[in-house]
Amino acid sequence: MSAPRLEINLQKLHHNARTLVKRLAGQGIAVTGVSKATLGMVEIVHTWLGAGVGSIGESRIEAIEALVRSGITVPLLLVRSPMLSQVDRVVASASISCNTDLGVLNALAAAAKQQGRRHGVLLMVELGDLREGILPADLESVAQQILAMANLQLMGIGTNLGCQNGIAPDAQNMGDLSRLTTALEQRFHLTLPWCSGGNSANLPWLAAGGDPARINHLRLGEALLLGREPLHRTAIPGLHTDAISLVAEVIEAKHKPSQPWGERGRTSFEGSPRAPRREGSSQHVQRALLALGEQDVDPAGLIPPRGTVIRGASSDHLVVESPGQRLAVGDEQRYQLSYSALLRAMTSPFVDRCLVDGSCSAPSARCR
Repeated sequence: MSAPRLEINLQKLHHNARTLVKRLAGQGIAVTGVSKATLGMVEIVHTWLGAGVGSIGESRIEAIEALVRSGITVPLLLVRSPMLSQVDRVVASASISCNTDLGVLNALAAAAKQQGRRHGVLLMVELGDLREGILPADLESVAQQILAMANLQLMGIGTNLGCQNGIAPDAQNMGDLSRLTTALEQRFHLTLPWCSGGNSANLPWLAAGGDPARINHLRLGEALLLGREPLHRTAIPGLHTDAISLVAEVIEAKHKPSQPWGERGRTSFEGSPRAPRREGSSQHVQRALLALGEQDVDPAGLIPPRGTVIRGASSDHLVVESPGQRLAVGDEQRYQLSYSALLRAMTSPFVDRCLVDGSCSAPSARCR
């Protein structure tokens, strides 16, 4: 098999999805599986649907269109606010979209009327993380205008926390969302299908006994794919954290000095992992280069195998030291991934995707 490659264990992904769907159903919460980190990879989407996930979320209309072409028929949620230039495509392919702007909503209504469709709207409310969202004081006015648009259906309200400034879901902001939902229903004498509490960042709060109140919907990506919550990167009990891994090939393995020499300036990638400065004289260490770099993955989001330390990365090289393992050219190493590393690796045209049969003791895969 070629490298670098993502090895994707669908059996473990099914387990993660099934576990979370059942766990959250006990609290009256439905799950939208957010597949954007996989570019809407249809094999993963089918795995989630088979595990009980009821709808799929994507941030790019191109991915939603591809899912429609592949035959996916469950509700498809555009989790990023639609671009004005794409409202026709959004109405044609997405069942529901997250929205915050009245100008976009008017354009969606016009497109839906022209296409003879009714488009679902999830209004996003700003509750502290300062990414997208209508301010709570403006919510009633916006909802009233949507309800007057015959070709739009108000599916509910939602919020997003944890993604921009790391604001955690808690009793205060989740309680605010529930109260806003109830207030809208009472004001307009309706029942909203969704009170969408957020994403994988909500799971620790719920697990600690947080009261969901009106919250009956979550949009989950990282927890389904990587078995972790995003705020502290901790593993979620009962889930696999290794359902997706990245395999890279060694292209150089030598003993080299542990410290560079010569006048030192800036590198092209200031965010790359950097070795701590060592005291004393430079010693020779076992150092290897892997055919993997910033163009393929977020190196800061790689979790190396035991005995390997990442020392740096450039556009197409990963530099590691492996004092406890003698690497040779042609060897492969397996890395676990953060969400950002997974997202970039999935996006890279140089990283293959391999579906691994989890029932085999030795990995067998079919590569794309």
